[in-house]
Amino acid sequence: MNEDLKVNLSGLPRDYLDAAAAENISAAVSSRVPAVEPEPELVVNPWDIVLCTSGTLISCENAIVVLIIFHNPSLRAPMFLLIGSLALADLLAGIGLITNFVFAYLLQSEATKLVTIGLIVASFSASVCSLLAITVDRYLSLYYALTYHSERTVTFTYVMLVMLWGTSICLGLLPVMGWNCLRDESTCSVVRPLTKNNAAILSVSFLSMFALMLQLYIQICKIVMRHAHQIALQHHFLATSHYVTTRKGVSTLAIILGTFAACWMPFTLYSLIADYTYPSIYTYATLLPATYNSIINPVIYAFRNQEIQKALCLICCGCIPSSLAQRARSPSDV
Repeated sequence: MNEDLKVNLSGLPRDYLDAAAAENISAAVSSRVPAVEPEPELVVNPWDIVLCTSGTLISCENAIVVLIIFHNPSLRAPMFLLIGSLALADLLAGIGLITNFVFAYLLQSEATKLVTIGLIVASFSASVCSLLAITVDRYLSLYYALTYHSERTVTFTYVMLVMLWGTSICLGLLPVMGWNCLRDESTCSVVRPLTKNNAAILSVSFLSMFALMLQLYIQICKIVMRHAHQIALQHHFLATSHYVTTRKGVSTLAIILGTFAACWMPFTLYSLIADYTYPSIYTYATLLPATYNSIINPVIYAFRNQEIQKALCLICCGCIPSSLAQRARSPSDV
């Protein structure tokens, strides 16, 4: 009876007091237990999806070229070794773009970021260096046509491969070995975690190689026109035939250099003038065309080659078309 009097001193009904007490206890408990915030939803950047898709296409396309050259014993000439090096570099670049997407959204850590950016830098550097090596090989095959098919040419090709892959691997190891901007974001370039100095070195190296390729292709063009003129005189061709052959050779060289410059020049120049404070959309918009170069390379350097076309036909249909088997190589096929 006394307990009832104590509880009902306020004059309120017992049910009301019980509900109020329960509410107070619940509020006290909730104030002591930290609230669990819902996990943020994973938002995927559409640009990263496009880069990953580009990497998948690059990997599939260049894997075909690598398998054709690797499994065909007849494709062991210096030219095919360099084309295989280019395809392998582009294949690794595609794998790097795919792994970068996976690690960026599933396994986020500094170590994975450094490894993937190192793989991308090394593979794209090897791709550009392989293009330069192919240009040097084409120049030597025309300038030293009589002595090109010799053991010294094979040795020189292997030396070029060792040098270009060694240089590319060293460039890819720079971010992993500590030359990165993870500790000082003010030194970041447009591609984190590459430093501004690292990006500048890569850009200047690209411009130097492009200038050298341009000079070599000008010399190749002169040699091709001279050879076409000599063939025309020997076979008493008409001047129009000589003009057509020369024009085809010049247009082929223009496509090679024009594609290379259109793909890589925007990102190269942007890396020189921009830094991490610039909007990322500009980085994506200039980096994406650079990846397209690895998609176009197999079409220009591999699938246009007669021997690779024959090997591909044998794999796909088990035969070589008569039109391909009887086709003769012309001076415009450079």
